[in-house]
This record gives sequence, C-alpha cells and structure tokens, in this order.
Amino acid sequence: MIVVTGAAGFIGSCLISKLNEEKLGDIIAVDDFSDRIKLKNLEGKKIVKFADRSEFIKNPSYFGKAEFIFHIGARTDTAEFDTKILNTLNTEYSKSLWNYCTLNQIPFIYASSAATYGIGEFGFDDDIELLSKLKPMNPYGQSKHDFDIWAFSQKKQPPFWSGFKFFNVYGPNEYHKGRMASVVLHGTRQIKETGKIRLFKSYREDYKDGEQKRDFIYIKDLLEVLIYFYKNRKNSSIYNLGTGKSHTWNQLANAIFKSLNMTKNIEYIDMPIDIKDKYQYCTEANIEKLGKSGFHCNFTQFDVAVDDYVNNYINKGSYF
Repeated sequence: MIVVTGAAGFIGSCLISKLNEEKLGDIIAVDDFSDRIKLKNLEGKKIVKFADRSEFIKNPSYFGKAEFIFHIGARTDTAEFDTKILNTLNTEYSKSLWNYCTLNQIPFIYASSAATYGIGEFGFDDDIELLSKLKPMNPYGQSKHDFDIWAFSQKKQPPFWSGFKFFNVYGPNEYHKGRMASVVLHGTRQIKETGKIRLFKSYREDYKDGEQKRDFIYIKDLLEVLIYFYKNRKNSSIYNLGTGKSHTWNQLANAIFKSLNMTKNIEYIDMPIDIKDKYQYCTEANIEKLGKSGFHCNFTQFDVAVDDYVNNYINKGSYF
C-alpha cells in the first residue's frame, strides 16, 4: 500500500500515474475530493481506496497498512495570507503524518518548496546549516519552512524520510490550478488566443523585462527523482528539486512560440501589487547534494520538455 496525499492535484496525480506505470503498489489516494474539477486528474488511474484528508489524518490505519507515504498535499497558493489555514494544512498536517510514520516505521517523502528561500539572499543551497537563516517572503513559504525546521530537529524519525524543495514545476494535470498554473500553460493559451504572450515587467535595474529567471523543472523529471528515492530509501535529508539551471521568462516564451511554430510576440505588463514586493527575481537550485545522493541528474533539455508539454498535452487536452 502506498499513500499519496494531494492525490487529485497536479503533482500527486502525476505521481500516481508513475507508480501505476511501474506497478510499485496499491494506491490509497488522500485529498479533499469536493473539488470536482480536479477529479479528472484521476480518471483511468488504479486506486484501491479514496480517503478524505480530514478523515485520513484522524486514523490513517483505518484505510489500510501503509508501506510508504508520499505527502504531496498542501495549500499551495502563494497569495494565501490566512496563516491559520496554512498552519493547519501545511505545517500541522505534515507533523501528524511524520509522527504516524515514526511510530509505525513507515518511510516518508514530503513536498517542501523553493518559496522557503525568500528572495534568495542566502542563495539556494540545501545545506542544512543554512536552514535557520532562510526568510520566506510569504505565509505559504513560511508554513513549508516551519515544517522543514521542525522535521530536521526531531530525534525520533521515520526509518527513511526526505523533503524536497520543489522549484518551478510544470506539466500536464495542472489545468485546474487557475492563477497558480505554470506560465507554460497560461502562455500557450494566451498565444493561441491572441498571438502574443504577456510577461511581467522588471522593477530592478539589474534585470531587463522578461529576464527574471526561474529554475523550471518538468514534472516527468521530478517524478524520476521521487521514484528513485522511493526505491533506494537512503540518505534521509532535505533536498532541492530543480534542474540546477535557470532560464529566463523570455527563454520560456521563445520555447513556447517555437513549439507552436509561431513568430515571437511578447508584451510586458505591470506586476500585480500583491506580489510586487515579494517577487523572486532569480531562482536556481543547488543540486549538488541531490547528485551525491546517487541520483544521476540527467534532466530533459529545456526546449524538449516545453515542446513535449505543449504538443503532447496542452494542444491535445491530454492528462498524464
């Protein structure tokens, strides 16, 4: 039995597909299934049990004997400022699962976030010695950071555990995410509808418009990492999960236009006030520790990954 929380979401549903594909075990899917839009992500997947997240945390054993738990579920809206909700769903829920896994000796993988790095004044290094220095810029990042610090301080731990700081993940099954969906999805739709893509202006002299950078990682590459750690169960720690190489928004736009065989047409627009003073101008994961773990970081070439998503999923309305 493998538990996947956030099962109907973007990353969780893709993870279930990968687990199904590799026939690694029976799946217990945990989520808030009241969002009917997300349920399309689970169509065709092999799941033996569904558990509402609020019921699951009360008594996980009721749903079956878990052999492994992937804790992917969270409130992921970076514009969410209700700290009570974030503390309940992101921090305290994670603590409860950690304690359950520790008590029952169940291996545990959970999703952290690059949002824990704030503006990156201390870089993007997953060295545990730097963990206490990080200053997230929003409550979402803080809720993830709070759990990272708590987890690493625990003397009692699951037999194996790893937390992964996801950088900018994109790929199929994110159709339901609205504003929080990737720029690949939004940009492709904009270009097909209007012939152009809109990117945020820069408000720093050292970055031209569209030259802000992100470490974009394709969902299929992210899944390879998670499955590797599921199979090997060594080197418990907190890891960055990006490609280690950042690309600009302009490069991303160019890759989408290329995939659509259309002429580049970029419009730079004002940044929303609610994120203007909390905006990361550059993220790039240090993945040295990930490489030392034994995982070979041969990630998909950027243009190839974008093209796969655009032409094999977005244009076809396909799911993973």
